[in-house]
Amino acid sequence: MSNDRPADGGAITGTTDKNYNLIWFTEQCLNNALRLEAYRKDAEEAGDTELAELFTKAQADSQKGAQIAQKLLATRLKES
Repeated sequence: MSNDRPADGGAITGTTDKNYNLIWFTEQCLNNALRLEAYRKDAEEAGDTELAELFTKAQADSQKGAQIAQKLLATRLKES
């Protein structure tokens, strides 16, 4: 587990650690996709197509991770 937050097992937050981690992961994927859009645009403006392609592919991976996590989270929230 990360040192960013103490483990509480859901006692304080009402959300189990595994679901908290899934929520965190989803947020990070979405934030990464947004950040990579800016990086891609910067690379395109600089005429670096190789770098722009890298950021485009990485952005797609982040979007895919967020989509998968959102579906998993929705399923888990229905079960709670």
